This record gives sequence, structure tokens and C-alpha cells, in this order.
Amino acid sequence: MSKPSVLFVCVHNAGRSQMAAGWLRHLAGDTVEVRSAGSAPRDQINPVAVEAMAEVGIDITGAVPQLLETEAVQDSDVIVTMGCGDACPIFPGKRYEDWELTDPAGQPIEVVRQVRDQIRERVEKLVGELQAS
Repeated sequence: MSKPSVLFVCVHNAGRSQMAAGWLRHLAGDTVEVRSAGSAPRDQINPVAVEAMAEVGIDITGAVPQLLETEAVQDSDVIVTMGCGDACPIFPGKRYEDWELTDPAGQPIEVVRQVRDQIRERVEKLVGELQAS
């Protein structure tokens, strides 16, 4: 069986989706293919998101915001959106989840830590579901 693939999408692909991808890689290792993208990607990751993840031992400094491509959606089994609204193409037969999370852009580290921890809880649940299927 091929390993499941998960695509995390937020508008700028600089905070929430990058933290989620970092958590999924950390928690699931190489059992899941991890992708992230944004409908209007920034030129770099939110440095406060990088700092918040580094505090829990996860290095996302090498990640680069990617433009959301239709192929990435088609090639993924689970698409998790984080407030990107209608910018995400919808394909039948895919599993979609929308995680309502505070956008960490411009927020102090205390807020970004809360978002990081909320993402961890959701990723842990997702990993459990993927490994059970």
C-alpha cells in the first residue's frame, strides 16, 4: 500500500501550514508524505513560527513557502485548509478538513505557541486516523 499524503494549505504558506507540516513529519516520520502550499505564498516563513517550533525541537528553517498547484491537491489524499477559503480547488473523492486557527502573522510568540500547540493536537489526531485506515 502506498503511504498516505497530506497537503496543508494556508494563504501565505508561512505559518500555520508550515508548522503543521513540521509536526506531521515529526510525529509520523516517513509513514506519511507531507506537502504544504499557499494560494499567495510569502517569500519566507514567519520567523516567529520558526522560533516556536524550535522551542519543541522541530526545525522548519529549511522550508520555503510554495505556491498551491492543482496537481498537489490531486496528488494528496487529505487536504487540510487553514482559512484559505475558495482559493483551494476541490476534487471529488478527496478528504478535506478545515482547521480554524489564528493566523500567526504579526502575532507575539505567546500567541504563536498557542497556535503551535493547537496544530500539534490536530496533527496527532490526524496521524492516528491515517494509521488506523
